[in-house]
Amino acid sequence: MYKLRLSIAAALVVSSTFSVAGSYGVEARGSAMGGTGVVAANYLTAPFYNPALTAIYRRNDDAGMLLPSAGLVYNDEDGLADEIDALSDAIKLASSDAVTAATNAQLAMDNMDGTDAKLEFGGAVAFGIPNPYLAMNIFGKAYMESFVTPNFSSDTDTLTRAQNSFIEIASVGVAEAGISIAKYQTVLGQHMSFGISPKLQRVYSYAYAASATNYDLQDLMDNKNAETTFNIDAGAMWFYGPFRVGFSAMNLISRDVESEPVLTTGGASKTFTYKIQPQYTVGAGLVFDYFTISADYDLTEDTRFDDFEDNTQWLKAGLELDIMRQLQLRGGYKKNMAYEDSEGTFTAGIGLSPLGLFELDLTVSYTNEDAMGGYINFLTTY
Repeated sequence: MYKLRLSIAAALVVSSTFSVAGSYGVEARGSAMGGTGVVAANYLTAPFYNPALTAIYRRNDDAGMLLPSAGLVYNDEDGLADEIDALSDAIKLASSDAVTAATNAQLAMDNMDGTDAKLEFGGAVAFGIPNPYLAMNIFGKAYMESFVTPNFSSDTDTLTRAQNSFIEIASVGVAEAGISIAKYQTVLGQHMSFGISPKLQRVYSYAYAASATNYDLQDLMDNKNAETTFNIDAGAMWFYGPFRVGFSAMNLISRDVESEPVLTTGGASKTFTYKIQPQYTVGAGLVFDYFTISADYDLTEDTRFDDFEDNTQWLKAGLELDIMRQLQLRGGYKKNMAYEDSEGTFTAGIGLSPLGLFELDLTVSYTNEDAMGGYINFLTTY
């Protein structure tokens, strides 16, 4: 019953193994606060939200390391994996009970129509060097996004249609390395910081399609495309006491990533196109020593894959309570404004900082019982 479901999950994970997640802030603290970070991130996580924050640090901060951060989010709110299992079982039943098989296959295809399953996975490392002259953060980040969706045959006979329909997987991953450079300035009496992050990106794309009973993961790994490119992020922040307003612009150089062609339903050749494009976000918040509240909003809609309903335009909010710099309690909420019927996601997490020796951050996210995620950070500062 679960063989195909496991195959799909394995296909998604195998396609992401190069990246051990675009504009994902793949770190636990910000993720616990609803994904906010344009004004609430710290100098170690600044490259993933707003390079300008690289220049904002405490006086006793000399250096810091984020090593590592990782996150995973799985979304199958339509139950696609279960329906593919059901379709596979119906096809196998056809040889012994064609009538029941046809009924079950039609029900599964009806339930699968217009659905998809998603997986996002990422990791990051960073080494921050704060100083009053030109603060720097050397960072690396990898993230991926994978989709599974059905492509139905046009055959009129139910069992023939089920047998000739394909399940498609498209995946893109970006591994990037760069340096954030930022400077704190007083402009006309106003406190501001500005930052940029030039970076190299290695972009991978995978595409795969097969019938519901004929998956071969080796074919997925063979059908990949990769290219190297340059990109840049930028950001700015204004603050007055605890009040902050910020702006970030990530991936300022647009690029279309096209997969290798794959044979799908009816023998047609198909490619998947993923868009890396500028993402502009504004944020505002109050940042005190022991309490932070923040909200971010994407000014633009991120379109990503052409063939899937995966557009995003996030509205995020979150808070953090710091108890004597030993324990941090965090919570948040985010909603994808690109779709009116999208469900909101609740986030929660804790941070442990025993005697200031290191910090361990743990986070979970929950949209519904079929859409959840988890994140972890380990960092030290000196």
